[in-house]
Amino acid sequence: MKENVLVSGGAGYIGSVLVRLMLEKGYRVRVLDNLTFGGVPIIDLLNNDDFEFVKGDVRHEDDIRGALQGMDHVVHLAAIVGDPACAKQPELAREINLGGSRRMYDIADELGLKRFVFASTCSNYGKMTDPESFVDEESLLAPVSLYAETKVAVEQYLLSRPRTNRCKPTSLRFSTVYGLSPRPRFDLTVNEFTKELALGRELVVFGEQFWRPYCHVVDLCRSVLAVLAAEEDAVAFDVFNVGDTKENYQKQMIVDEILKQLPGSRVRYVSKNEDPRDYRVSFEKINERLGFRISKTVPDGIRQIIQVVRDGFIPDPDTKEYRNS
Repeated sequence: MKENVLVSGGAGYIGSVLVRLMLEKGYRVRVLDNLTFGGVPIIDLLNNDDFEFVKGDVRHEDDIRGALQGMDHVVHLAAIVGDPACAKQPELAREINLGGSRRMYDIADELGLKRFVFASTCSNYGKMTDPESFVDEESLLAPVSLYAETKVAVEQYLLSRPRTNRCKPTSLRFSTVYGLSPRPRFDLTVNEFTKELALGRELVVFGEQFWRPYCHVVDLCRSVLAVLAAEEDAVAFDVFNVGDTKENYQKQMIVDEILKQLPGSRVRYVSKNEDPRDYRVSFEKINERLGFRISKTVPDGIRQIIQVVRDGFIPDPDTKEYRNS
């Protein structure tokens, strides 16, 4: 018997990749999405008998309850994603990211679903107190944006649920994402920097010295599959950073990698002594506990974006549809 999984936000940048990987692995997948950015990224999946789409909003209990009927697990991606988007619509961000997430878990537990995989973020770490160290899952959380604040609050809510609950939650703190997706985005650091230089423009970089971990969208999705396949005791009521310790980069290091593939490109650095986020992250826990390894690196992602831009896969990568805010 195939397991049934609900993916909220499954038409988005990460979700549209995850749903395809899940179908390849033999899951039956239902997507709940309000199609804020349209449904083109998953329109071809309507031909797949193991795929089902439900249009709905995680703010509405009836939509959640209907979408969860008959499901075994839920992967909760639906959110207002990123600092700029949340800052632009703070009340909506709280309603969806915090209220919607709590509601989704509560109903999933009430209906007896087995697992709840929550998409969190390494932005929860905020700014390192020791610039020479690495933060891990036991480190202090110091969110400096509304986006991260909502993610921390949901993590805490899930960890505080009774261990006797039928639905076992796992939070995945995703690294900063990059790479190709059926719903392309060019407002992400690696993708945006590469696009600008591939188009022959001068790239202006602010705060080039600050650290951040990066992970390809395919590998973030593979981490979800790893959690669903793991023994319950290995992941229940727990938190994992998702990425690779070697993939912590400063912005200047990312530019240097792009210049290896686009030599002679023009880059201008603008001094910025204060950045709200600055953190290097350890990923030993997911590596040791689940045997998780990434399959793609930042240079791989850069190579992909250069090809997509230069070969004209996307005629106008500057258009608003390829940004979240």
